[in-house]
Amino acid sequence: MDLTAVLDARNRIAPYLNPTPLYNYPALSELVGTEVWVKHENHLPTAAFKVRGGLNLAAQLTDDERQAGLVAASTGNHGQSIAYAAKTFGTQAIICVPEGANPTKVDGIRRWGATIVEVGRDFDDAREHSEKLAQREGYRYVHSGDEPHLIAGVGTYALEIFEELPDVDVIIVPVGGGSGAAGACVVAAAVNPSTEVIGVQSAQAPAGYRSWKAGSLVEDQMGTFAEGLATRTAFEYPQKIMREHLSDFVLVDDDDIRAAMLQLIQITRNLVEAAGAAGAAAALQMKEQLAGKKVVVIMSGGNIAVPQLRELLAG
Repeated sequence: MDLTAVLDARNRIAPYLNPTPLYNYPALSELVGTEVWVKHENHLPTAAFKVRGGLNLAAQLTDDERQAGLVAASTGNHGQSIAYAAKTFGTQAIICVPEGANPTKVDGIRRWGATIVEVGRDFDDAREHSEKLAQREGYRYVHSGDEPHLIAGVGTYALEIFEELPDVDVIIVPVGGGSGAAGACVVAAAVNPSTEVIGVQSAQAPAGYRSWKAGSLVEDQMGTFAEGLATRTAFEYPQKIMREHLSDFVLVDDDDIRAAMLQLIQITRNLVEAAGAAGAAAALQMKEQLAGKKVVVIMSGGNIAVPQLRELLAG
């Protein structure tokens, strides 16, 4: 994949999505000890960055694929993306979610018109079920990571960053499946190779981190509360891009993500889900490494469930 794919994706999705804000918050910069900006992907229609990729994919469906419909597995935001894109381009979507998935995200998937199938204990169980459905029923399966159209689509947020802040030194991106980090890597490598792209994952679900370190796919525990980061396995296509271009990859503890969520809610006056706060958690953890640099953290989503918000505020 190259920059041309991302530029083409921007042209496809432009009629449906406006660029998201990039704001500097002095209070956040003071906490981190350097200039920090927040890319507000939570301002998109599904309140998460993935809708960029869903629209780019759906815009390129063949007539046969559109007639057959889409199937995907998700803990929430990928599912909302595919549901929104399916509705926009006049096809059906079936989204497999794990039992007990974030009710705010599940409700969003349903309201965008998709059929929901609750199955399994976690994302990977739901993913395996969706793959079987695709094989059995002939749906167009949309993998959350190993799908170039999704990566090209989500990479458009990085284009927006460089257009507004061309001298950005560091972009910190939460990693679940890795599409967001891979997209940023593709754009940064082409537009400003001196910009570091740093991935961040929960220490309670480190499969992506360990795979990147090892140079091959590994499985690991999945114990994080941050559903956007909750994978037991890594995915080959985004890992390939990250191995080539990612500057660094760090782990943050779930408790640090919770602390960052509270700080972001207070400072930005925006609701933020756990994965969306992981970049800020990493920036706070990497203060010394980031000193003197212009940093962008990606608020990848704002779909926090009300019970989780109550628990966060009470805690």
